[in-house]
Amino acid sequence: MNAVNRQNVRLSARRFRLRCVLALARKESYQIVRDPSSLVIAFLLPVVLLFLFGWGISLDLGSIPIGLVVESPSRDAKRLVASLRGSRYFIVREANHRQEMEPLLVGGRIKGLVIIPQDFAANLSRGSATVQILVNGSEANTAEIVRSYLENVLQTEHRHRAEETGNRLIGDTIHLESRVWYNPNLDSRAALLPGSIAVIMTLIGTILTSLVVAREWERGTMEALLASSITRGEFLLGKFIPYFALGLTAMMLVALVSVIIFHIPFRGSWGLLIVVSAIYLTVALGLGLFISTATRNQFVATQAALVVGYLPSFILSGLVFEINSMPTPIRLLTHILPPRYFVSALRTLFLAGNVWEIVLQDTAILAVFATILWMLTIRKTRLTLE
Repeated sequence: MNAVNRQNVRLSARRFRLRCVLALARKESYQIVRDPSSLVIAFLLPVVLLFLFGWGISLDLGSIPIGLVVESPSRDAKRLVASLRGSRYFIVREANHRQEMEPLLVGGRIKGLVIIPQDFAANLSRGSATVQILVNGSEANTAEIVRSYLENVLQTEHRHRAEETGNRLIGDTIHLESRVWYNPNLDSRAALLPGSIAVIMTLIGTILTSLVVAREWERGTMEALLASSITRGEFLLGKFIPYFALGLTAMMLVALVSVIIFHIPFRGSWGLLIVVSAIYLTVALGLGLFISTATRNQFVATQAALVVGYLPSFILSGLVFEINSMPTPIRLLTHILPPRYFVSALRTLFLAGNVWEIVLQDTAILAVFATILWMLTIRKTRLTLE
């Protein structure tokens, strides 16, 4: 009888546990339905990320802006120009002198510069001619692909000439003489590491401050602050200063490690790097404070910081994937993402030096972002219990 009772108790316990599990599962299901953020994370976020990866990420390039200098117009030069213009890979800008195009290459407005020399037609009539190409090695992957595409266009033109003349394909009649600026070895680490610093600082800056205000609310210490006579500006500045000092120190640390340990060249001014980094940290920390003030929940704030801060800085900043190859809607979206401009400034300072046209423009845009974010954060901050 005792054995039977014990068995019944065990069966009852099992049924009881199953009922508890089902009840908890039902309760959690209701909670998920009531909480829109869970549905957003479960359904909307994966779809958005899939579209970003599908549309925004591509290692192929298209509509690449290049410069073209024809030093002496000729029939053969015009044929080559027509081949370049007919390629689906390039958007060609022509000039008569290389001095007109070199500032565009330095400023990143063109990705390569093709120079058809003055003696091109004469040399080609003798059997062989050279075309020069200059590419900006600060984006190693892009530079290598541009050079490869140009070689393909020249080989196609070589085949067409052979078919028209009936000659056999013995060697190349048009040779490509390429030069890579700023990163002659096309070292991918030299191109990626400066931009990676932007991703690191975005992640650190946004996540650090995304927790500070939410933590005050969750721990119940906000009531003590509300009882004081502190203003919104004083409250936010008190939260900002320690993390700004911490973030700027971390920025200088990773920059020094990049130069000393990884041997990344730094050709710019350290003072200018500090100024640009300080302005960008103001953006990242301001974004984190805005998220923390708006959510008042540490978990939600952390997730929002990852989605809003880290993902755009990695996918849509031009760090790995060429912005010009993205569809127009995604390309337009990158213009309102601060990491794009910080990546550009860092690459310029590390590999090219103090190219003022680029650095000052990127810094000014970052300053505008910082101003807007802090105005929104101050307006959103409410030192009340509501």
